[in-house]
Parts: sequence; C-alpha cells; structure tokens
Amino acid sequence: MNGLEFSFAGARLRAMGSGALWWPAHDLLCVSDLHLGKSSRVVRRGGPALPPYDNRETLSRLAADLDTTGAKTVVCLGDSFDDLEASETLSDADRLEISALQAGRLWIWIEGNHDPGPVALSGTHLAEWSQDVLVFRHIAEPDAQGEVSGHFHPKVRLNAPGRMISRPAFLFDRCRVIMPAYGTYTGGLRSSDTALSQLMQPDARAILTGPQPQLTLMPR
Repeated sequence: MNGLEFSFAGARLRAMGSGALWWPAHDLLCVSDLHLGKSSRVVRRGGPALPPYDNRETLSRLAADLDTTGAKTVVCLGDSFDDLEASETLSDADRLEISALQAGRLWIWIEGNHDPGPVALSGTHLAEWSQDVLVFRHIAEPDAQGEVSGHFHPKVRLNAPGRMISRPAFLFDRCRVIMPAYGTYTGGLRSSDTALSQLMQPDARAILTGPQPQLTLMPR
C-alpha cells in the first residue's frame, strides 16, 4: 500500500497515493470530491467534450483502494457528483458498480455544495459525521478541531532539478486535514491561494499524491 503515515488529533492515518485517506484503527477509507459525471455536465452546459471515461476511471481506482485496504466503512466527503442531474442520470453500469462497492460496507455520503448527496443511491446521507476523535464534513470550518474536509481540491507545486512538480495534495496541521480531490478532471487550487493559506496554520504540511507520495511544508 503506497502512502505516508501521519498522526492527527491522536489518530494514525495514511495518506494514500491515490488521494484516499486510510484510518486502519476503524477500517475506514475516506475519499473526497469524486465529481462523478463531470464530463457529461460540461457537455450539457455547452462546454468542450471531454473523454467520457471519468466515472469508470474514478470508480476503478476506488475499487482498487477498497481491495487493498479491505475497508468496512467508506466516507465520501461531498461533491460525489458534479451536480444533481449527474447523480440522477447515472448509467446502469456505473450504478451497478457503486452498488457492488457498497455491498457489506457502511457507506456514508456527506453533503457537498455541488450535490445534496445522491439520495437515489443506498448508503447513509449526512451533512457531517463524527467517528471517535475525528469529524468529517465537506467544507472546513475556521474554528474546527479534528476535522477532515474536502471542497478546495488542494494542489502543491514544488521545484525539482530541471522540472516543476505539481500534484494534488493533502494539507494538514494540528486542527484539520484538507483532502485532495479524488475524481478525474477535477482540477485544483494551489496551496498558496488565500483561501487555503488563511485556513491552515503556519506550520502546516502537505503530502503530494502519486506513485511516491512526498511530505513537505505547505507552500505558501
């Protein structure tokens, strides 16, 4: 299992290279901002056609992470679909795939700002959810403690010899973890953006996703 372990609010967590967060003590896998249906939503709104494989790629990675971890609980941290229509027009194949992934697991859909939660699919639908020392919600709250959230799609840029590295990243400090977007075609917000630099404490760190996750101070 590629990833980096770190301690947060007394919990031992693993930031996986895929962008998922693994909490072994509770057999819990957390993913954020799947944005399923983004390619179809872009076309519906008159944008350029994107290859229509985002759902399959995202769900395949999620299936692989579930096989690797054997997670018994899955938390989807909001914006699981790119908009409400995307959840309502999900293909039969994708709907069956999600049902297969849910089988035998506690599956929690957290409400996002793009969608209120895919209520036509099974699982538990909540505005936020707490487990032990952590609270899971879509958008970070300034005074929160032990918070895991998403929404911002953080990315980090680092200078490397002869090249620039830019990857989705986990951001964390003593108060919160902000998850990278898990979905395909999701884009991202640089960690130096005011929205993130004002939320994160001065000693915040980042874990870049990818085949070899990398820990660094959060660039500002």
